[in-house]
Amino acid sequence: MTSADSNDMKWNVLSTEYLFNRPWLTVRRDTVQLPNGTIHPEYYVLEYPKWINVIAITPEGKFVMVRQYRHGLGIVATELCAGVVEDGEDPLDGAKRELLEETGYAGGEWELSMVISANPGSQNNLSYCYIARGVELVAEQHLDTTEDIRVELLSEEEVYGMLERDELKQSLMCAPLWKYFATKGCGR
Repeated sequence: MTSADSNDMKWNVLSTEYLFNRPWLTVRRDTVQLPNGTIHPEYYVLEYPKWINVIAITPEGKFVMVRQYRHGLGIVATELCAGVVEDGEDPLDGAKRELLEETGYAGGEWELSMVISANPGSQNNLSYCYIARGVELVAEQHLDTTEDIRVELLSEEEVYGMLERDELKQSLMCAPLWKYFATKGCGR
């Protein structure tokens, strides 16, 4: 498909109304017209800032993971370090900041693995997924008052096993982990 074909598929926004506007969540209702002329009077979009997550690996090959309570599902979850990119902040800088704040780990060699969307049908943000190899513990955690995060160092086999057993629930973290293991040739 060419870009010209893609432009023909874009919806025309006829009006926008903001229904809810908070720092971590904004909800808007658009009235849109589809290319075939159909008007959809209530299309809801959730606006979020950019997100990041980090596959952080120590020189010894341990994955720096975090455990925290996730109220939406009501579970304690093991996850990658993740967070919000501050307004005007570069995603890589945000990823480094979040890793240091949440875990106390820093340094290493960083690369962007992928940029993905949680749900492009109703969310407007992207998640930048990084791999940081050779990170080391350099500081104490510096958590926000609303954060209760425990750091865990897991082996490659433990993380891969958690993926296989469907124990990791955050899809935006599973995708870069599966890509990491697929491109590294890990697994069974």
